[in-house]
Amino acid sequence: MKEQYKITGMTCASCAMSIESHLKPQNGITEVAVNYPNKSVAITYNKDLISLKEIAKKVKEIGFTLLIGSPEKTKTEFENVEKKRLKTLTYKLIFAAVFAIPVFILSMFLKDLIPYQNYVLLILSLPVLFYSGAEFYSIAWKRLQQLSTNMDTLVALSTGIAFLFSVFNTVNPNYFLSKGLSPHVYYESAVIIITLILLGRFFEEKAKSKTSSAIKKLMGLQPKKVTAIRNGEEKIISYDDILIGELIILKPGDKIPVDGKVKKGTSFIDESMISGEPIPVEKTKGSKVFAGTINQKGSLRIIANKIGNDTLLSQIIKLVEEAQSTKPAIQKMADKIAGIFVPVVISLAVITFIIWYVLAPELILTYGLLTPITVLIIACPCALGLATPTALMVGIGKGAQQGILIKDAQALETAYKIDTLILDKTGTITQGKPKVTDVIWEDNSASTTLEQIILAIEAQSEHPIAAAIVQDLKQKNTENIITIDAFKSSTGLGAEAMYNDTFYKIGNESFMLKNNITIPDDLSKKANYLKEEAKTVVYISKAEKVVGIMAVADSIKETSIIAIDKLTQMGVQIYMLTGDNEQTAKAIAQKVGIQNFKANVLPSEKGVFVKELQEKGKVVAMAGDGINDSHALAQADVGIAMASGTDIAMDSAGITLMHSDLKQISKAIQLSKATLKTIKQNLFWAFIYNMIAIPIAAGILYPINGFLLNPMIAGAAMSLSSISVLANSLRLKNITIN
Repeated sequence: MKEQYKITGMTCASCAMSIESHLKPQNGITEVAVNYPNKSVAITYNKDLISLKEIAKKVKEIGFTLLIGSPEKTKTEFENVEKKRLKTLTYKLIFAAVFAIPVFILSMFLKDLIPYQNYVLLILSLPVLFYSGAEFYSIAWKRLQQLSTNMDTLVALSTGIAFLFSVFNTVNPNYFLSKGLSPHVYYESAVIIITLILLGRFFEEKAKSKTSSAIKKLMGLQPKKVTAIRNGEEKIISYDDILIGELIILKPGDKIPVDGKVKKGTSFIDESMISGEPIPVEKTKGSKVFAGTINQKGSLRIIANKIGNDTLLSQIIKLVEEAQSTKPAIQKMADKIAGIFVPVVISLAVITFIIWYVLAPELILTYGLLTPITVLIIACPCALGLATPTALMVGIGKGAQQGILIKDAQALETAYKIDTLILDKTGTITQGKPKVTDVIWEDNSASTTLEQIILAIEAQSEHPIAAAIVQDLKQKNTENIITIDAFKSSTGLGAEAMYNDTFYKIGNESFMLKNNITIPDDLSKKANYLKEEAKTVVYISKAEKVVGIMAVADSIKETSIIAIDKLTQMGVQIYMLTGDNEQTAKAIAQKVGIQNFKANVLPSEKGVFVKELQEKGKVVAMAGDGINDSHALAQADVGIAMASGTDIAMDSAGITLMHSDLKQISKAIQLSKATLKTIKQNLFWAFIYNMIAIPIAAGILYPINGFLLNPMIAGAAMSLSSISVLANSLRLKNITIN
């Protein structure tokens, strides 16, 4: 089983590593991926070997809470816990500031102003450490019991040592005075560090809530109340009470609560939130509508076909959440570094103390203690841990708003590397719906009656081409008022029927020749010309002679040519694979500007072709919409499915294009490029920050110019580094992709 759960109690990126490292060795658990910004964990486990309650117990052992239960229950519980946590954090921050500010002022500017000043500082510092900062020490203690560390360990060690050293000098100042040294106290460092870190976490929590705003916006598209018809009466019911098959009334401006079909009415629906297209779509009787879209001016009555978690909107929300919890290679690398970072920093702090002890023993009791504390504070791995997941969350959310649904973060990381794109023809380059393109009659004066006869015959056929002809004739307002007799269908050839004692046949050329029907030379030449354009020709005969022809073709999407041209300019080599014949494939490829194509390709051969290109060192993307594309979509480095296609195609792909528009592929590549650029910027600054800050904190500049970094400034710098990473990630929201 693979499930995603919310976790409470995480305070930094290394908490995520602690959970992963603690759960992965457990028997029955095969994969664990913790998303710190999203406060969630994706766990793959064998329920026969380990139960969910046992997993929750293991999480509890290291000080965190795994929320289990129904999605609705855990969602509500998590939101309540997070609200309470933010509220408590706010109170603790205010409380810390109230006591820390006078400690800071007395220590820095008003030394020896009042009698027993150090005792006053001690009393003022106690509430900050043991109320506002209590969580740092309790979590650090739990980590120690599990022989692990995190950011709280650094804070607890640095502030704890500073406080205990100060208490010793307050209670027993004569010890250092007897040695000719001043008994310095560092209460201000301890309390200001805690206050600054709490302030940093407060801003961090606020910023993180913005990174997942795409999910919240999608969730906000679900209305709380809807109007339904029950027992013949209009009733306002809760969204959660909607039943399948229920008749829902939509007024202008209403959000559509379910996936369904229009039963009555005409309106335009704003589907931009799922397709990325700003132009409203006209809906009439029989049209499909989707949850989360917005009704415009007209009124509709719709039948609910899918409700709750089964709607397209709910599936999008679920997939986006899952994508935000998956980890690309660059994130796994950062996690490993963050996981070993805290022990390394503690070791560096010890080494710093030893160096001061050896090189400057006369300063060991002042600077020798101060510098390790500063090292512990400034070397926070939070910025490193936040660098990748925050950028991914914003990038995936941006994609969702553009109609690019990213199911797997690995696909987002890989997309910018794509150098080869394979396109399926039907439903990807073309509409996937055959339409009548040409109608030619030998005698136009008889066309009206012939069209009525054709409609009567083809209305009884189930062939896709027959459906296209029926749709075309209905659009011409042709009425089905003719009664035919002796209808007969010949599979793969055509159909025939009698009207007014005359036989009429509709079908392909073989059908006509088989029945010894004469095809006039003029119509035969025009038919051959249409075939060269990759169109399917349907012959219409009256008695023993063909009297007209119709050409049916799967039209190319309006945006396909533009999209393929843009992708080619981006340096992407494009192949078209199709099961169609060589003539049709060549005609379509030439029209859209594709140089490389393969015809008569079986579904299994598509996956093999992808593998052949990969073996040549190509980074291959595959775009398709059908079951026949699923193998190739799964085999490709990046699988891209059309939302208009089959469910199995979307399950096999890492990216789904909600509007089935090939222009979205270039957008996905641009989004990938921008996201990876942001991640690399974040990682660069996180690394540079620590590479520069740690040596300065250790006192490397002291022999040169006597400079030592104050622990308070170190705390501020640490908080600022995390906030800067979050701010840089949030810039992705404003990028333009076209």
